[in-house]
Amino acid sequence: MSATKPYHHGELRPALIEAASAIIRDSGIDGLSMRRLADSVGVSRMAPYHHFKDKNALLCAIAEIGFEAQDRMIRDVLERSDGEDGKALFTGWVRTYIRFAQDNPETYDLMYGKEIWKRGDPTPSLQQKSKASFRLWVDLVERMQARQVLPGEHSALRTAQASWAAMHGLARLLIDGIYAQRQDLEEIADTVVNLITRSNGD
Repeated sequence: MSATKPYHHGELRPALIEAASAIIRDSGIDGLSMRRLADSVGVSRMAPYHHFKDKNALLCAIAEIGFEAQDRMIRDVLERSDGEDGKALFTGWVRTYIRFAQDNPETYDLMYGKEIWKRGDPTPSLQQKSKASFRLWVDLVERMQARQVLPGEHSALRTAQASWAAMHGLARLLIDGIYAQRQDLEEIADTVVNLITRSNGD
């Protein structure tokens, strides 16, 4: 076992999350254990349990960070939505969402995959974070409907669900390697936008 390394209380938790994310990238979720994580960080094998009850809680914490990153992206669009071209903003968001999924496939899988939501036990904190993140998406859709970027025939909730399903489907195809050409990403994303936004005859 590695010699233990002194960490201040506030420093160990982010170090554990960073190390766990690296292990998942290299070896997958099955390759992550609390013992391997402790050895990787250089702390006692009990130290991670001071911050995470078990592996499931650690995976949920990583997923939360992913939702926080997506929330920052949506808020950035919301802050600019009144002063810029609506369709351009929406297109930028779709591109950013899909790029985030492709650049962070392991985190994306934890955010939306069955490892936590079906096989695991989502923590109350993660459930709250994921619901709040989707509410932000509904808010953005509502603003896009008000500006006639997205069709208004259906409620903001239903339109948010349908448009998110389209983005998530494309993200999954990219992560799974069905569309492996990164240079095509923006063109595919723009096609998604054109399919789900209101046609203005252009």
